[in-house]
Amino acid sequence: MLPASCDVLVIGAGPAGSAAARVLAGAGREVVLIDSQDFPRDKTCGDGLVPDALAALARLGLKDRVMAEARPVRFAHCVGPRGGFVDVPGEMAVMPRRRLDELLCRGAVEAGARFEANVRFLAPLLDAEGRVCGARLQRGGREHELHARWVLLATGAAAGPLQAAGLCERRTPSSIALRGYVELPGVQEQLEGLHFIWHPRIRQGYGWIFPAGRDRYNLGVAILDSHDVQDGDGRRSMKNLNLRELFAEFCAVYPLARRLRDEGRWVSELKGAPLRCNLDGAAWSRPGLLAVGEAAGTTYAFTGEGIGKAMETGIAAADCLIDSDEDAAVRTRYAEKLRALLPRFQMYRKATSFNRWPWLVDLVIWRARRSPRLIQAFAGVLDESRMPGTVLSWRGIKRLILG
Repeated sequence: MLPASCDVLVIGAGPAGSAAARVLAGAGREVVLIDSQDFPRDKTCGDGLVPDALAALARLGLKDRVMAEARPVRFAHCVGPRGGFVDVPGEMAVMPRRRLDELLCRGAVEAGARFEANVRFLAPLLDAEGRVCGARLQRGGREHELHARWVLLATGAAAGPLQAAGLCERRTPSSIALRGYVELPGVQEQLEGLHFIWHPRIRQGYGWIFPAGRDRYNLGVAILDSHDVQDGDGRRSMKNLNLRELFAEFCAVYPLARRLRDEGRWVSELKGAPLRCNLDGAAWSRPGLLAVGEAAGTTYAFTGEGIGKAMETGIAAADCLIDSDEDAAVRTRYAEKLRALLPRFQMYRKATSFNRWPWLVDLVIWRARRSPRLIQAFAGVLDESRMPGTVLSWRGIKRLILG
């Protein structure tokens, strides 16, 4: 039986929801964490843990546990259309989401949260003033009402839960991605870092190969801003997009991807997933409810990375609830925390325009190979010690190239 009530109901046990549940339970709140699936469960993702994700894991006290199993990575290997490349150093790792999400959920339970699997969110419960006071849930064909002082929505990019919660402002996702896992011994030396590949035939996006350990690789492609893809009448549309064709183009232009596809043993099918970026497309809150993680649009448009910011927003929401239980104060403080992140998201959004100019990627890589200062600038953007506007803008690129 599901409980009748709790202090905080967290809907979705991905990185954002589990991070929030762990912090709240550790502070003594009665937390119920639910997910529509049981664990371990798969999640289509690049699986890369970049510096902001590692920092969030450290805040949660789970970094050492994750890194004991993850595949450490020392640099991002960025390849331009003409084959030139540059390695950007940084502390990173790769862990399949199937395992990462399981560890994060377990961390929430260890802190005191109650986890319930195979529970579907149907709709929020409202009190007489219209404030969210829990949720109507379903498990095994039976509906259940769970009352809570606060509800956190951490259901990812799916539009359905956002609509049900009354937060959805745009049904379509910002971006889309496709990935699969393949095993091939003997290529470890060639695939040490996180490989990012840009090419005109990978339209408005990039391809990637991430080493996942044990001769296994995460191989995929992403359209980084599908809202710039237009149909014949000039209207924004996703109907033009065929990710499998784009994946075939990636393998055609990048020899290592082609070798993995043709010689490797596929250990999963190719799976696609929507992404919500730019901190837009959904309201961040309503009375009694906060959206966290990708439900709030926490994926970076230019890179497609979202694990770190998902955890950050989950932690931020938990901190706000710990600091105050007053509705207006919580929502105001949470909005302030998200607005503080907006400049980075906006700059990454603008940087997606670079994908329309492959020659610019080649030029930047050519210059970076001759400039340790430029490589350090990219490393600073990667570890967030430097604002992306100093590099990921036309002015920043011009200044760094002409130097």
